[in-house]
Amino acid sequence: MGGPSLMVSAIYLVGMLLVFVGERLIGAGSARWLTAAGVALVVIAEALRDLRRRRGEEDRKKVEGTLLLLHLLGVAALALYFVQSDLSSKLFDQPFERGWPRLQVVLAALWPALWLGSVIPTILVELAYASVARAPKLEGGRIRDAMFSGFGLAGALVFAFSVGFVATSRDKKIDLSYFKTAKPGESTRKLAHTLDQPVQVALFFPPANEVHEEVANYFADLVAESKMIEVKEYDHAVDPAKAKELGASGNGIIIVGRGTRREQLSLGLEIESARSQLANLDRDIQKRLLQVARPQRKVYLTVGHGERSGEPANDTDKRATLRDTKDLMYQQGYQVSNLGAGDGLATDVPTDAAVVLVIGPQKPLLAEEAAALGRYVERGGRLMVALDPDAGPAAGMDFKELLGPLGLSYTPVGLANDQVYARKGYQQSDRANIVTGSFSSHPSVTSLGRLGMRAPLVLFGAGSLEEAKDKPRNVSVNFTIHAHTATWNDANGNFAFDAPAEVRKAWELGAAVVRKKPEATKTSEEGRALVLADSDAISDGVVMNPGNAYFLIDGMKWLLGEEAITGEISSEADVPVAHTKKQDVIWFYSTIFLAPALVLGIGFFASRRRRPRRKAGAKETA
Repeated sequence: MGGPSLMVSAIYLVGMLLVFVGERLIGAGSARWLTAAGVALVVIAEALRDLRRRRGEEDRKKVEGTLLLLHLLGVAALALYFVQSDLSSKLFDQPFERGWPRLQVVLAALWPALWLGSVIPTILVELAYASVARAPKLEGGRIRDAMFSGFGLAGALVFAFSVGFVATSRDKKIDLSYFKTAKPGESTRKLAHTLDQPVQVALFFPPANEVHEEVANYFADLVAESKMIEVKEYDHAVDPAKAKELGASGNGIIIVGRGTRREQLSLGLEIESARSQLANLDRDIQKRLLQVARPQRKVYLTVGHGERSGEPANDTDKRATLRDTKDLMYQQGYQVSNLGAGDGLATDVPTDAAVVLVIGPQKPLLAEEAAALGRYVERGGRLMVALDPDAGPAAGMDFKELLGPLGLSYTPVGLANDQVYARKGYQQSDRANIVTGSFSSHPSVTSLGRLGMRAPLVLFGAGSLEEAKDKPRNVSVNFTIHAHTATWNDANGNFAFDAPAEVRKAWELGAAVVRKKPEATKTSEEGRALVLADSDAISDGVVMNPGNAYFLIDGMKWLLGEEAITGEISSEADVPVAHTKKQDVIWFYSTIFLAPALVLGIGFFASRRRRPRRKAGAKETA
């Protein structure tokens, strides 16, 4: 009995291990002898511990009594385990989980907690007990602290397992990311105000649906703007006849229609999968409203001069195409077709042309074609021109025949900026990627003027525009887009500023032109034209930049006389955070040096304030 206490606890723990192996690893049946052996060892350990408590010295009796209670806690855990195990079926008429299912669940969760509350404190108490076993007098405080630490560790483990069990049983997801359904934007609200015929909106959703609630809130705001929008709600399962009439194949569908023309938008029924569409709901609804409320206008893209189009001009043309641009115009209700000399451009512009686009030609237009476009604008036509300074083999073209009647001249010298530019290849040539947030108050740049550098216009290689000296009297020119004041004309193409030959100033990048009605043809409308000193700005990839998209959308609306519906499109989609090179440097050094220095500084001053108090306390003690 005078041996180390750790041997008794070792017998106790071995017995517990045998019970665990016999019950949980091997299972019932022939392995129950292993369980019986384990229980026998636990009982022997209890008896030995009780003998040590009775025969020990006064201070050691308390420690032995503490260990005995911890062992009995383990015995209670075994008893609860056996009550809720399959052994209970031999004591009761029916299995325990059938007669008392809730109690069985409680006991199944309680016995492991009691077992941990026995084993972990036992181990820690034994370690503390062994460290003071040869001391003339035991340190009861150390042993008591060890026991409480064991209880704390056991409680933490029980809590962790409980949280894991609850999280597994109740598999609920909490998304803390930002989400908000887009509200009707300025442009959509203006469009609703201009409707002259009723537009019917049918919402097919089941009752008590989250996606339906978001959509209903959007249309409630839109209906408040115009009495011409009628919204009705249906359930595909309840109204199959109406669904068949409108062409709805199921729930989760929005149908926008006027007369016999209908456009659908499918959102689905799950809020998680519909989030991205709900964030851009205003854009998608405006697209459908335009398609049903406005007649589809014909837009022509000139071809035959190396222009950008839906496909590369030739095998050697590696420039971006206009697929994204054509898709964007289709969303706005435009039908896009090609127009070349073989289609009659050398004679005249087709009468059904709403707008003619001349995007990035690499060689001059024929004199007959330029004259046809001039006559088209003179009689009230609408023209958009986007040019490049590096126009292929005909570099240096100024397109005087095309721009002269519009009162403009084009300088095909690339611009550069070493302060504000878009990084693409992380080379010095990136300085030719002009970024600007400087716009006039003209209606064609309404949204850009309001957003400024929040939605800048990006031009990958731009020339510059000026007012022609021999500008026609009936033509007015408004320069709408200005370069940053640090931009220079890179005459030698080395992407470095070389004064005095090169000049920094706010070069003109875009212009809106109005050709007033001639006196002899007062019945005709005024002609309008938009000219941009870079065609990359409305090519694939680049046109999806918000600033470039707004330029194209608002510009087309102004050309067609629909400036009353220009404005921002509401979107709640996440926008990636972008920094300039200087901002990246500031953030880097702030996180590497400034933040740690701030923490150290606070710690230094806090410790300096505490020192006098400690000295004063030491003097009082002395």
